[in-house]
Amino acid sequence: MASEAQNSPFIKNMASSDKKTRDQALTSLRAYLAAQTQISPLDLLKLWKGLFYCLYMQDKPAQQQRLSRDLASLVSTLRPDVVLPFLGAFWTTMAREWGNIDTHRMNKYLYLIRQYVHASFAWVARGGWKEGVVGSHGRVLEEGPLSAGDVKVPDGLRYHVLDVFVDEVERVGVEGVEIESVLAPVEKLAREGRVKSLRKAAEEVLGDERVRRWRGESVDEVGDGSEGDEEEWGGIQD
Repeated sequence: MASEAQNSPFIKNMASSDKKTRDQALTSLRAYLAAQTQISPLDLLKLWKGLFYCLYMQDKPAQQQRLSRDLASLVSTLRPDVVLPFLGAFWTTMAREWGNIDTHRMNKYLYLIRQYVHASFAWVARGGWKEGVVGSHGRVLEEGPLSAGDVKVPDGLRYHVLDVFVDEVERVGVEGVEIESVLAPVEKLAREGRVKSLRKAAEEVLGDERVRRWRGESVDEVGDGSEGDEEEWGGIQD
């Protein structure tokens, strides 16, 4: 049971200052997760609560980043049917615990989130960007960090995922991608976001030059507005 894993010493030991202890704990956790054909939503939330506070207690910057990368690497060890529930539990945990992250700890969670955005797209890419998988992953984002209207999702979480979205898709590579399916959660947020600033942030993602290239648009089709500004000002008149 994942509830047993959450209470197991190897979860706590992942935040150890001793590298050997950390590595042994990570190996144990990977072996545990790799053996599971399914994990209940409640047990996944219990597991993620333990992992969240494991990172919370890690104070050394280099080890924070190492731990974040290690946590993101767990995605690649999971069986296919476990991946999306695992990601969903991650996003639910980030949303629930967001208000408990103080300013001194925020950067390490922002880094963890970036690692998870990358790991999730990398998992979809390894499967060949299959339409069904892309759609299912998109729904996880729509119901989680890119939710258009769920008040339980902090706006700060939404903004950060939008900030890193294009970068991490680009890192994975878009060869063979039906890009409109990948962008669907951002498109929905741009249309239906509960506040104007969120809709605008989503629109800026869609207006990114890389996104426009992926869509086959010319980046020269839309000017930067500088010429229009000059015409409106008109210069200094005699």
